[in-house]
Amino acid sequence: MKIHEYQARELLASFGIPVPAGQMIDSVGQAGPAYDQAVAGMAKPLAVVKAQVHAGGRGKAGFVKLVNSRQQAIDAATFMLAHRMTSPQTPPEGLEVKKLLIAQAADIADRAPSGKQEFYLAITLDRKSRRNVLIASREGGVEIETIAHERPEAIIKQPLDPVQGLLPFQAREVAFALGLVGKQVNQAADIMLKLARCYIEKDCTIAEINPLVITPPDAHNPDGRVLALDAKFNFDDNGTFRHKDIQAMHDPTEENPAEIKAKEFNLSYVALDGNIGCLVNGAGLAMATMDIIKLQGGEPANFLDVGGGATEEAVTEAFSIILSDPRCQGVLVNIFGGIMKCDIIAQGIVNAAKGYKNPDGTTGFKVPLVVRLEGTNVDAGRKILEESKRIVPTLQAAKDLGDAARKVCAAVK
Repeated sequence: MKIHEYQARELLASFGIPVPAGQMIDSVGQAGPAYDQAVAGMAKPLAVVKAQVHAGGRGKAGFVKLVNSRQQAIDAATFMLAHRMTSPQTPPEGLEVKKLLIAQAADIADRAPSGKQEFYLAITLDRKSRRNVLIASREGGVEIETIAHERPEAIIKQPLDPVQGLLPFQAREVAFALGLVGKQVNQAADIMLKLARCYIEKDCTIAEINPLVITPPDAHNPDGRVLALDAKFNFDDNGTFRHKDIQAMHDPTEENPAEIKAKEFNLSYVALDGNIGCLVNGAGLAMATMDIIKLQGGEPANFLDVGGGATEEAVTEAFSIILSDPRCQGVLVNIFGGIMKCDIIAQGIVNAAKGYKNPDGTTGFKVPLVVRLEGTNVDAGRKILEESKRIVPTLQAAKDLGDAARKVCAAVK
C-alpha cells in the first residue's frame, strides 16, 4: 500500500520529524487560501505546489512548481488539476491529478564547492542480508537508483539490529559520513532514529525521505535546521489490519481498477504494457511465463495469479479482469495442477471461456486462448481442452511452456 506525500509528511510529523507546513487541496478555489496560509509569517512569500500522485518524476514533468504570489499558486493549481501527468513512472496515458500539496518552500543551504545541502535517507529491507537497512547518500533530490548504479560508493548502508533496531551511535556515524557538522549531526541522527521507529511500528516496506535538507544558518540555528522536504512510504499489505490510521490513508482512485477488483476475489493482478494476458497459479510461474513470452518476441499485457487453489469462479473472474485491458490481444494460461487437479482446472477454463460476456453483449472469447497444463490428472485435462475446441474455437492446447509461448505470440502477431 502507498500513500500520498502530504500524508507521508503528516506521518513524519506524528513521529516528531520536522517538515515544512503545508496543506492538501483538491480544487482550484482552495489554492489561494492555502498559499496565504503557507507563506504566513515568512520573510519570502515562496511556496511550492506539488501534484499528489503515486508516481515519481513530478518535477521534470512540470507538476512541481515554485510560486511567489497568490496568482501563481492559482495558475499552477489550474494547470495541474486540468492535465494528466506523464513521466517515466506513469502509464503512457499519464495519471489524473486530483489532489495538490501547497507547502512552505524551504531555503536550502549551499554546499561547497557547488550544489545544495540535500541528502537521501531511507529504511527498507535488504533481501540479501535479510535485515532492515538504513540507506543514506549526500546526493539527495535525484533518482537514487541511478546513483546506486553509476556510483555505488556514494551510498551509505547501515544494517539495523534485528532486536534493538537502529542504535544512536549508528545514526551519528551515518550523519558524520554524510559530512554533517555541529548541531546538524544530532538533528539528523534524531530524524534517523525516529524514521526507524516509524518503519518498524507501522509495518513499512520502505520509509524514505528525499530530500533531507539543511537550511541556511540563522540567529536561532547557527548550524541550520535539518528538515524533511519530501517523503515516500510503502506499507506491508499483510500488516495494515493492525493500523486503522494507515488504512484510512488508502486512496483507491490511485490504483488500477482491475487490481482493486482482483483483490476482492483474492487474486494478484499486475498491469503491464504489452498485449498478451497471463493467467497463472503462482508468482514464480508468472515470472517464468513472462520471461518465455519475452523470449519469443512477445510483450505481456498483465499477469494474474489465481493461487494454488484456483476455483472455476476465480478463473472466470480472472478472465474478466485480464480482458478488461483493451490492449490484451491474446491470453496465455499456464497452470501447474498440484492441489487442484488439471481436469477440474481445464473444465473451469472452458466454462469460463464459453460464458464470458464481451462488451458488445456477445458471449465467448474473441481473442486467442492458449492453455498449457501440467500436473495431477494432466492427461484428462488435456483431453477436455481438445474436445472443447469446437465450442471455444479460439482455444489452443500447448504441450509445454515453450510451445504455449510460441503459439500465443504467433496468434497475436
